[in-house]
Amino acid sequence: MAMTITYEFGGSLYVNFTNQCSNDCVFCLRNNHDNVNGEDNLWLDHEPTFDEIKADFEKRDMKSYNWVVFCGYGEPLMKFDICIKTAKWLKATYPHIKIRINTNGQVNMIEKRDVTPEFHKIIDALSISLNAPDAKRYDQLCKSTFGEAAFAGLLDFAKKAKKYVPSVTLSIVDKDLTCEDIDKCKALAKDCNVSFRIREYIE
Repeated sequence: MAMTITYEFGGSLYVNFTNQCSNDCVFCLRNNHDNVNGEDNLWLDHEPTFDEIKADFEKRDMKSYNWVVFCGYGEPLMKFDICIKTAKWLKATYPHIKIRINTNGQVNMIEKRDVTPEFHKIIDALSISLNAPDAKRYDQLCKSTFGEAAFAGLLDFAKKAKKYVPSVTLSIVDKDLTCEDIDKCKALAKDCNVSFRIREYIE
């Protein structure tokens, strides 16, 4: 069976770059399923090269998609260089396409530098998983390799990314959070001057 690099979900085309992640979230979908659409297995045999990713796009009718979303069974920005290279190629080849990255917001910590200026005029939207109202809860839920520092890191990333990306959203999963927790998360998004969204938890 060929490995899944691109797959359809919710009318958009998703890209599965890597199975690596700096988090090990207790609610992660991949702990219970091999796919998100009931069809495509998202466990990779190997991390795809740019040429493999490009070839996979070229098999698709790209005119039928308005959005390409960088999101699979891993943190896409663990492969920051190939993400940017792919995004630039997509923008040049399919000008109508908009690009969103679903991320845990830890890329500046992973890359040990501020990468957000490289998103300018390439990335149209970022959805950053917040998932908790404070660093301690975040660490308990997301188990980042960066420990509790990951929480402040993702908030700092959101603030910096807002300068270069038109739409930045902090999101939470609607599981095991009180109304007070949700209000605190909303306040964090407001403080970062970004949007806020509650995502449905998928069993």
